[in-house]
Amino acid sequence: MNPLLCGLAANPALPPELVHRLLAFALEEAATEPEPGPAEELLHNLADRADLRHDQVLALAAHAENTAVYLARTGTLTTADVDPGSSPYAAVALLDEGRGHPEWARLLAAHPDSGIRWKLASCPGLPADVVDLLAADPEGEVVEELALWTASPVTARLALHPDPQVRFAAASNPATPLEAVVVLAEDPELTLHWALSERTDLPQPLYARLAADPLPGVRAAYARNPGIGQELIRVLAADPEDQVRRALAAHPRVPLDLLAELVVGDRAGWDLLPRIAAATPAELTELAASPHAAVRMLVAQRRDLPAELRDALAVDPDAAVVRAVAPHPGLSEELLGAMVARHGVQVLTRVAANPDASGALLELVTRHRPGVRKALKEVAKHPRATGPALLACLADRTARPLAAAHPALPPEAVVDLLSDEDRWVTEAAAGNPALPPAVMERLIP
Repeated sequence: MNPLLCGLAANPALPPELVHRLLAFALEEAATEPEPGPAEELLHNLADRADLRHDQVLALAAHAENTAVYLARTGTLTTADVDPGSSPYAAVALLDEGRGHPEWARLLAAHPDSGIRWKLASCPGLPADVVDLLAADPEGEVVEELALWTASPVTARLALHPDPQVRFAAASNPATPLEAVVVLAEDPELTLHWALSERTDLPQPLYARLAADPLPGVRAAYARNPGIGQELIRVLAADPEDQVRRALAAHPRVPLDLLAELVVGDRAGWDLLPRIAAATPAELTELAASPHAAVRMLVAQRRDLPAELRDALAVDPDAAVVRAVAPHPGLSEELLGAMVARHGVQVLTRVAANPDASGALLELVTRHRPGVRKALKEVAKHPRATGPALLACLADRTARPLAAAHPALPPEAVVDLLSDEDRWVTEAAAGNPALPPAVMERLIP
């Protein structure tokens, strides 16, 4: 399908009469395709629009079941629009979103298509009689799916199911009673590995046994589990595998002294860690005074720091710390500019990502030499980017599609990009609300 039309379909400024014309064209094209083809992409983009009339929504839903399912999940299609007999998958989607009628579940639990019953089995809040029907389903995959997702007391019964796959699924379900899980942990037919890694209520000896798994990935899964105690945390901190120690750093109750030991000397790029997110102001101040840049960098990941602490980190001598704090809202233009002056390319991308960066600062980023491609991408999608900054971003291959979609790009530049050799650029330009309506009209067959 023409990328210009796909872009137009997503353009929020497309006038209603052109939406109708484009939808009619897309449905006509789709009707002539022997199987789902290019017109489907156009219809999908149209289905994302928030300004569709009710009759247009129904026309899209009637075109294909997968489109109806998508519209149901986004809330565009309602229970009044769906017949569970003719659109069972859309009905299941509404049930899964908590908007379907309970009687639909009873109807679909007896559907001859096991694929429908399998999807129904993962829906939350099913009536008890429907859960019982699915628990006795002749297809093992349906029962297994139910055991994996249901929050019903039936999980205790499914933990005793003769099919080991069903028992394994029940073991993975957080709603399965603890006493049943403890029994399953001794089941000779089951190799649980990480199946219990999200349970936070297991006995500590069981955690210790599970976390002694020979697979590092399994040990890492238990290392981040909030249910493990301090004794096991200390054991896992000495694990020889980096991925286990890094997972332990993401534990919400890891002691701060141990956390510091885990990050110092590790070259991983840390996101905001749960223990840091929960740290008190006093703890943050203490950590920010650490002699180790890796520890100060953890604090700099917070986006709700007191202004005094935030500004102190902004002038930290270590570029990695400054880079971490650079996107923090509230930083002054003076501090952001000083970051660029001191550390240059090392902080340029994160400065461009700061929500308070001014248009003038973003223009400065685009003129910086040497340039940084990732920084240009941040500028190209920044809501405060100016026309000159965006025009500069067009020179970069990776930033060009983002700049082409930015509403602050001058309209004449948007029109020029409609003939770009890169289809992603042309599609982005066609979706730009700055595109003149007269040009939009000319693009639609």
